[in-house]
Amino acid sequence: MVQVSMLTSTLDLYQQAARATGRSLRRGWLSMAGLVVFALLFVVASRIAGPLGLAGGFLLGAANALLVGATLRLIEQSLGASRTLRVQDIVESVGHYFWDVIGVGFVLWLPVMALDMSTQANPNGQFLSYACLFLLFVLLNPAPEVIYQVRHDSPLDVFKTSYEFVTENWIEWFLPFAVLILPVALSPSGLREFLAISSRLGRGAGLDFFQLLILPFTVIGGWLSYLGVSQDWGWLPMVLLTPPVAMAILVFRGHLFALLHGSSRRQRLFRQHSEGSR
Repeated sequence: MVQVSMLTSTLDLYQQAARATGRSLRRGWLSMAGLVVFALLFVVASRIAGPLGLAGGFLLGAANALLVGATLRLIEQSLGASRTLRVQDIVESVGHYFWDVIGVGFVLWLPVMALDMSTQANPNGQFLSYACLFLLFVLLNPAPEVIYQVRHDSPLDVFKTSYEFVTENWIEWFLPFAVLILPVALSPSGLREFLAISSRLGRGAGLDFFQLLILPFTVIGGWLSYLGVSQDWGWLPMVLLTPPVAMAILVFRGHLFALLHGSSRRQRLFRQHSEGSR
């Protein structure tokens, strides 16, 4: 009985998040265009930073923080928008959450660099690296949502809130991701592909602009392959669908986080029971 109530509560949660996502995308459809513009700017920044060595790395890191912060601001506006987003909103989003993204990235940079150095000479280094980065991927997965939805004073607060959220809501939070990535996981190289995706996302706590696009691109490719679409033709829908799918995933995550944060599984079950008995 408890299991059935929990399943019903979880499905109702996803329905609420999905309906809210639809409303947000209708009002904030321009955010998809903003994501395309940001992607083009990131490509330009990568070309400029490439030949500059260490200085180029810092430049690209700053560009990444600028564009990820702007993307988070657009998602935040889409979640609570009472009006349709305008071009001015995209322009004004630049600069938001820049230092939050920089702070989280800097705190993670040193331990991740130490991990890379320590695993180079280890025969089992790749497995150890995958395991550690997978753990970061799990525990810091909601870090983007924490940045723009929860009051915090430091990157450590972001880490603490992310950890507490995951330990309380890991089933509800990761189940949609598991369904989304299922075709990729079931492919012949599924385990390797999954570990590669999770390690890349864990390395930057989901705050790597390039990875914001690579994940939906990979997922779309997996589903098209599962549906039998030829790779010769599949690349075109993959490219065209990546921006809207990426924004839909990010907005859905934002609504799901808002529904889950601040309430326990027991509270949600009790609320559902109370509403059902009326």
